[in-house]
Amino acid sequence: MSAPWWDSDWKDRSGVEYRTYVGNLSWSTDERLLKDAFHAYRPLSAEIVTDRETGRSRGFGFVNFDDDNSMNNAIQGMDGQELGGRTISVSQANQRPRCWRA
Repeated sequence: MSAPWWDSDWKDRSGVEYRTYVGNLSWSTDERLLKDAFHAYRPLSAEIVTDRETGRSRGFGFVNFDDDNSMNNAIQGMDGQELGGRTISVSQANQRPRCWRA
Protein backbone atom coordinates (compact mmCIF):
# COMPACT_ATOMS: atom_id res chain seq x y z
CA MET A 1 0.00 0.00 0.00
CA SER A 2 1.33 3.44 -0.85
CA ALA A 3 2.00 6.05 1.78
CA PRO A 4 -0.75 8.57 2.46
CA TRP A 5 -0.29 12.14 1.24
CA TRP A 6 0.41 13.45 4.73
CA ASP A 7 3.32 11.03 5.30
CA SER A 8 6.52 13.09 5.48
CA ASP A 9 8.53 10.10 4.18
CA TRP A 10 6.58 10.11 0.93
CA LYS A 11 8.65 10.67 -2.15
CA ASP A 12 7.67 10.59 -5.79
CA ARG A 13 7.84 6.86 -6.48
CA SER A 14 6.42 6.91 -9.97
CA GLY A 15 8.38 4.75 -12.38
CA VAL A 16 9.83 5.62 -15.75
CA GLU A 17 7.22 6.74 -18.23
CA TYR A 18 7.49 6.03 -21.93
CA ARG A 19 5.31 8.90 -23.11
CA THR A 20 5.25 10.88 -26.32
CA TYR A 21 3.94 14.36 -26.95
CA VAL A 22 1.83 14.64 -30.11
CA GLY A 23 1.28 18.18 -31.37
CA ASN A 24 -0.66 19.90 -34.14
CA LEU A 25 -3.71 17.64 -33.79
CA SER A 26 -6.95 18.66 -35.44
CA TRP A 27 -9.77 19.53 -33.07
CA SER A 28 -11.76 16.56 -34.35
CA THR A 29 -9.10 14.03 -33.28
CA ASP A 30 -10.26 11.98 -30.30
CA GLU A 31 -8.36 9.57 -28.04
CA ARG A 32 -9.45 6.46 -29.94
CA LEU A 33 -8.31 7.90 -33.29
CA LEU A 34 -4.99 8.94 -31.77
CA LYS A 35 -4.38 5.48 -30.26
CA ASP A 36 -5.42 3.78 -33.51
CA ALA A 37 -2.96 5.93 -35.48
CA PHE A 38 -0.14 4.55 -33.30
CA HIS A 39 -1.39 0.92 -33.31
CA ALA A 40 1.73 -0.43 -35.07
CA TYR A 41 3.84 0.67 -32.08
CA ARG A 42 1.66 -1.00 -29.40
CA PRO A 43 0.47 2.03 -27.41
CA LEU A 44 -0.92 1.45 -23.92
CA SER A 45 -3.13 4.53 -23.96
CA ALA A 46 -3.68 7.92 -25.54
CA GLU A 47 -5.08 11.13 -24.16
CA ILE A 48 -6.12 14.41 -25.73
CA VAL A 49 -5.67 17.56 -23.66
CA THR A 50 -8.87 19.60 -23.55
CA ASP A 51 -9.71 23.11 -22.46
CA ARG A 52 -11.13 23.08 -18.95
CA GLU A 53 -13.90 25.58 -19.70
CA THR A 54 -15.02 24.68 -23.22
CA GLY A 55 -14.13 20.98 -23.33
CA ARG A 56 -12.63 21.49 -26.78
CA SER A 57 -9.31 19.94 -27.75
CA ARG A 58 -6.25 22.13 -27.23
CA GLY A 59 -4.57 20.55 -30.29
CA PHE A 60 -2.13 18.23 -28.56
CA GLY A 61 -2.07 14.99 -26.65
CA PHE A 62 0.05 12.18 -25.29
CA VAL A 63 0.54 8.51 -26.16
CA ASN A 64 1.94 6.09 -23.57
CA PHE A 65 4.02 3.02 -24.37
CA ASP A 66 5.21 -0.03 -22.48
CA ASP A 67 8.90 0.31 -23.31
CA ASP A 68 11.58 2.62 -24.64
CA ASN A 69 11.93 0.77 -27.94
CA SER A 70 8.24 1.15 -28.83
CA MET A 71 8.30 4.82 -27.89
CA ASN A 72 11.41 5.59 -29.98
CA ASN A 73 10.05 3.66 -32.98
CA ALA A 74 6.79 5.61 -32.74
CA ILE A 75 8.64 8.92 -32.64
CA GLN A 76 10.69 8.01 -35.72
CA GLY A 77 7.75 6.54 -37.60
CA MET A 78 5.03 9.06 -36.81
CA ASP A 79 6.80 12.43 -36.63
CA GLY A 80 5.80 14.42 -39.71
CA GLN A 81 2.96 12.07 -40.68
CA GLU A 82 -0.54 13.25 -41.49
CA LEU A 83 -3.42 12.65 -39.08
CA GLY A 84 -6.83 14.20 -39.53
CA GLY A 85 -5.61 16.39 -42.38
CA ARG A 86 -2.73 17.90 -40.37
CA THR A 87 0.97 17.10 -40.15
CA ILE A 88 1.64 16.02 -36.57
CA SER A 89 4.80 16.46 -34.55
CA VAL A 90 5.83 13.64 -32.23
CA SER A 91 8.55 13.85 -29.60
CA GLN A 92 9.41 12.43 -26.21
CA ALA A 93 7.31 14.11 -23.54
CA ASN A 94 8.95 15.83 -20.61
CA GLN A 95 8.50 13.72 -17.52
CA ARG A 96 6.67 15.61 -14.80
CA PRO A 97 6.74 14.55 -11.17
CA ARG A 98 3.42 13.37 -9.86
CA CYS A 99 3.09 15.10 -6.53
CA TRP A 100 0.16 16.25 -4.44
CA ARG A 101 -0.85 19.85 -4.82
CA ALA A 102 -2.36 21.81 -1.97
